[in-house]
Amino acid sequence: MKLDILAFGAHPDDVELSASGVLLLEKKRGKKTGIADLTAGELGTRGTAETRARESAKSAEILQLNIRENLNMADGFFENNREHQLKVIETIRKYRPEIVLCNAPEDRHPDHGKAAKLISDSCFLSGLMKIKTSFNGENQDAWRPKYVLHYVQDRYLKPDFVVDVSSVFDQALESIKAYDTQFFTENSADGPVTYISTPGFLDSIIYRHKMFGKMIGVNYAEGFISSKTIGLHNFDALILENT
Repeated sequence: MKLDILAFGAHPDDVELSASGVLLLEKKRGKKTGIADLTAGELGTRGTAETRARESAKSAEILQLNIRENLNMADGFFENNREHQLKVIETIRKYRPEIVLCNAPEDRHPDHGKAAKLISDSCFLSGLMKIKTSFNGENQDAWRPKYVLHYVQDRYLKPDFVVDVSSVFDQALESIKAYDTQFFTENSADGPVTYISTPGFLDSIIYRHKMFGKMIGVNYAEGFISSKTIGLHNFDALILENT
């Protein structure tokens, strides 16, 4: 299946926290969307790899994804090396996305910055014909996404652009709350208190969306960073009724 947008996350829930709104928006526009989690999040203090798998499947339903898969890399110990690059390249060539979303270039969790570099490097290498990969016994064609966009995570990084997700924000929030073992919700499982399990953490996610929304005069927005210059077809793309 060819996807329009493929979002990578170092852990299940990375994408939901920062880019679920955009995935929902694009889905409503008829685009094919998917998520590839690098790891099962097995080193998380709360929950297990099995509970995270169930939660990510529930979130995938809320986000109406066309695909979601896990690349089964080692949480905390994957590297930006040939072995892991080839895994990402195979996934990119399998789904041939026009746009790839991935982790923040730097962040509180070291896996996030590592994943950002691994995925952006792999997107470039995926376009090289002399790198050979296969899927189900068949050789894959080279494929390079047109854009690699980094979403903003725990640390504040100034986005290159923000997207109005006000119309889908409630649904995006539900996809985050699907991770009952990780975040504070009315159905939260018992477990040790962690940085992300307090009520204040989920509030901070909401406030970040509000802050990005305020920048463009809307209720909620998500921010993205691009090393490649973003182009517009015309100035109409800049017009927002509320600004």
